Amino acid sequence: MIDPGILYICPTPLGNLKDITLRALEVFQSVDLIACEDTRRSLKLLNHYDIHKSLIVYQEFTKEKQTNQLISQLKNGKNIALISDAGMPLIADSGLELLQQCKKEGIKVIVLPGASAVINAAVNSGMNVQNFVYINFLPRKKIKLKRLLERVRILNMPMIAFESPFRLKETLLTLIDIDPNLDICVCREMTKIHEEIIRGSVKNVYNHFLNTEVLGEITLTLQFDVSEEVLADESE
Repeated sequence: MIDPGILYICPTPLGNLKDITLRALEVFQSVDLIACEDTRRSLKLLNHYDIHKSLIVYQEFTKEKQTNQLISQLKNGKNIALISDAGMPLIADSGLELLQQCKKEGIKVIVLPGASAVINAAVNSGMNVQNFVYINFLPRKKIKLKRLLERVRILNMPMIAFESPFRLKETLLTLIDIDPNLDICVCREMTKIHEEIIRGSVKNVYNHFLNTEVLGEITLTLQFDVSEEVLADESE
């Protein structure tokens, strides 16, 4: 009987290719197959480190078909690395179904530590992030966004979320409408050449982006200034 292989979940750099770990490179060299979101993005990283492996596209549009195929190969003793375009797989990326199926089939899963836009943004914010809420992408509809933010406000802890550069200004306007003094940090293109970290009140941050075209990947961290009196009132 063939012993099943191992699924390695491997973070990849957010932008700077030097942010890969030595352990991840060892895994890439040793596995039989690498499952990735976009072969073009992944080849850029792998070619930089002279690593040549078979790639299979595993993302939102292929996961239903490819999960069974990958599980079959793992059960036949193949070792597979799962990567996303940037950061930790399963955080706003596909992979959950594959991991859950591995657990169900008794296939070993090893998660490597490494780059994460969520953690980078949390530390960059300068806020107290001993506790925080991660939301993934913010709701597009204004009413849903407002409801979400009111819930976060009651929790009295920072919230971290991804946002499209094309919606950033509109989202900031909604935040201004809720609380113009809201403390916010916008991280744009983290670790890349044009990295930009803007902190301050949401009104000032909006003014910074007002007359510019927003490009690149955006991660937001925000926190309401909730007094103890307000919290006491809301808990009654």
